[in-house]
Amino acid sequence: MVTGLPRSGTSWTGKMLAAGGELVYVNEPLNPQHPPGRCPGVLRADVTHRFQYICDDNSADWLPAFSDTVSLRYRWLAELRANRSPYDLARLLRYGAAFAHGRLAGRRALLDDPFAVLSAGWFARRLGCRVIALVRDPVSFVASWQRLGWTVYFHELLEQPLLIRDHPELLELRALVGSQDRVAKAAALWRITRTILARTPGILVIPYESLAADPLPAFERLYAYAGLRWTPAAERRIAKACSGGEGGGAFRWSGLSRTAYRPMDSRLALRDAARGLSPDEAARVRALTASPS
Repeated sequence: MVTGLPRSGTSWTGKMLAAGGELVYVNEPLNPQHPPGRCPGVLRADVTHRFQYICDDNSADWLPAFSDTVSLRYRWLAELRANRSPYDLARLLRYGAAFAHGRLAGRRALLDDPFAVLSAGWFARRLGCRVIALVRDPVSFVASWQRLGWTVYFHELLEQPLLIRDHPELLELRALVGSQDRVAKAAALWRITRTILARTPGILVIPYESLAADPLPAFERLYAYAGLRWTPAAERRIAKACSGGEGGGAFRWSGLSRTAYRPMDSRLALRDAARGLSPDEAARVRALTASPS
């Protein structure tokens, strides 16, 4: 599993891990928006919140559903009953074929899901996932959200009693419910998520910038962590994808998987990561996300 807050490089990292040909890429099964989520062929469970919290106390539905997903068992009939548009049927064929071929070839599933970030420990403990959690520099993270006009609605976190029980620091977010201060809200989400990840056992937390600055040795280490073979073919594909290649704008839906990944020069991408924030706003983000002394 690759997770981390949205716009932390999860799609890029997932695609680079899948470049070795040993994994079947599964994009955001916990995303409540369709597409890419709400696809019962991929995950036969009802996602009710962004950042859905899964733990032992509510895993009666989630464990069987995700056991099917990571075992690459595609639910054809469930998908047909729920989604029948031409695009949905194309996704059905793509995912169904990928799951079937992956099972025959002995491949593993790779879950790329930012919305699983608060449940990362459960995936490691109960499903045996090797979890890679990406954390982006807070100024770069907030700037990316600002450029896209994104915000977070904290009621989706506060309405999950088990999440609040296990992570009571989330109650601090009540003060920002209904706020129009998108910088403060994104910074608060970054700070609390980073705190939760830092104390979650069984996962690897890694800075996005360390991957982007020197991708080949960094991904070679990630391949070892994930139990993947670092082959010349994987190295060539990653080198090509991280040195520019094709591209478009800064954010582009890509193919049927609907990811934000695009080929890029990862080192150059770090240079303008704070674009969209003024120096005063960047300093404010630093102050809002600083660890208590």
